[in-house]
Amino acid sequence: MSSKPEQKETHQANGTVLPIVPVDCLPSPDRGQLVEPSDFLGPDGDGVEVVVLESRANAKGVREEDALLENGSQSNESDDTSTDRGPEPASPLKETSFSIGLQVLFPFLLAGFGTVAAGMVLDIVQHWDVFKYVTEVFILVPALLGLKGNLEMTLASRLSTAANIGQMDTPKELWKMITGNMALIQVQATVVGFLASIAAVVFGWIPDGHFSIDHAVLLCASSVATAFIASLVLGMIMIGVIIGSRKMGINPDNVATPIAASLGDLITLALLSGISWGLYKELESKAYVNPLVCAFFIALLPIWIIIAKRNAATREVLYSGWEPVIIAMAISSVGGLILDRTVSDPNFAGMAVFTPVINGVGGNLVAVQASRISTYLHMSGMPGESSETAPRKCPSPCSTFFSSDVNSRSARVLFLLVVPGHLVFLYTISSMQGGHTTLTLIFIVFYMTAALLQVLILLYIADWMVHWMWGRDLDPDNFSIPYLTALGDLIGTGLLALSFHILWLIGDRDSDVGD
Repeated sequence: MSSKPEQKETHQANGTVLPIVPVDCLPSPDRGQLVEPSDFLGPDGDGVEVVVLESRANAKGVREEDALLENGSQSNESDDTSTDRGPEPASPLKETSFSIGLQVLFPFLLAGFGTVAAGMVLDIVQHWDVFKYVTEVFILVPALLGLKGNLEMTLASRLSTAANIGQMDTPKELWKMITGNMALIQVQATVVGFLASIAAVVFGWIPDGHFSIDHAVLLCASSVATAFIASLVLGMIMIGVIIGSRKMGINPDNVATPIAASLGDLITLALLSGISWGLYKELESKAYVNPLVCAFFIALLPIWIIIAKRNAATREVLYSGWEPVIIAMAISSVGGLILDRTVSDPNFAGMAVFTPVINGVGGNLVAVQASRISTYLHMSGMPGESSETAPRKCPSPCSTFFSSDVNSRSARVLFLLVVPGHLVFLYTISSMQGGHTTLTLIFIVFYMTAALLQVLILLYIADWMVHWMWGRDLDPDNFSIPYLTALGDLIGTGLLALSFHILWLIGDRDSDVGD
């Protein structure tokens, strides 16, 4: 018995599979009619064996002579009634380098200007009393800004994948995905905000050996309130972006994660600064305000947990999705410790304005790449399934950046956006007279070297990490982006601090690093 893809054309009637006959084979002038099984004969006069199935008929149950199969293959493929679907990837992945770059460019620039605005805000608020006398707030900055990677970017990647594979096509499915995911990120935001405040207290206490209970409660209230409100606002924005992208025919993977960060850094940092400043003012006269704020947001946790548990799409993440966000928060907090120790030194005060920019750009680009690779893998199967698209071994840099597949193409496009993007952002900062640093040639060279090295490392790690998690039966949409953006914060802050130290040591006084 032979089987070919063209043999799928069948007619289903009362559980009986009838072959569709080419018009030239019909014995009567009534073209297009189906002959009865008893009347259908092959070229040699042999009858055709017709398989009757109790369930829905499958084209593979029909066996015909080779000559008939060849004739049947000439029929129009648009009449195929088979429910079998091939593994060919959906259209969003059939993209050229130009189309990828065009779709990524606008949200990338938008996200970059958002990080520039966040840097300008941090440059201003670092001189506020709350940042001067409760310096642990600096440790909260990367951890809370990293929530866009831990929560909002993960939400964007999860919803982008669901939209691309058709899980948000009906209003009922869409509503379920929205309510479940919004409740989930509120749970995660509250818990991660609380843990981030504990990490800030510990990292601030270890070097100095000084602990203040009032400052600890202030950090807790500021962190939890900021995380909750920022995640609520950004989550709603993300849902609107993904729905709009699908209606406009744009791949959500290319635009959702950068837009998640475009306002994410600015909104989060503005909320953190405003809330911490307001609560700091209340410490002396109304000391009970800070504990009440903490208790209020923590008391809302059971409501969000119940809503998230009722949704099958978020129930698993609610139970198993804590490891990446908590570890990512800890990694970002280490970057915050580096920021705290560097910015507190008057010689490196100018670093504050550039930290959200370099961290934000690196995190945005790697989040796009991780989301694209995850969607590509989801279209070929489920996590843990053996697939040629999911190698378990560590890839080589050549296969990550110089192969012909679509993910390598997108990695090259994203890497090429680093230099022009940062030049635009640096010029914007300089024109707005932000920071304490004059943009000299040597400063730009060191800054660009740090930015390129950061993105190069992140894109390579993303290629390995997403495939490794897929092979370990872990959904990369839920696990990879928190790690990658947290590593982006740590690598970016570390490389930037190293660049400022080198510039100071070699005596680049023209850049006014210590002004």
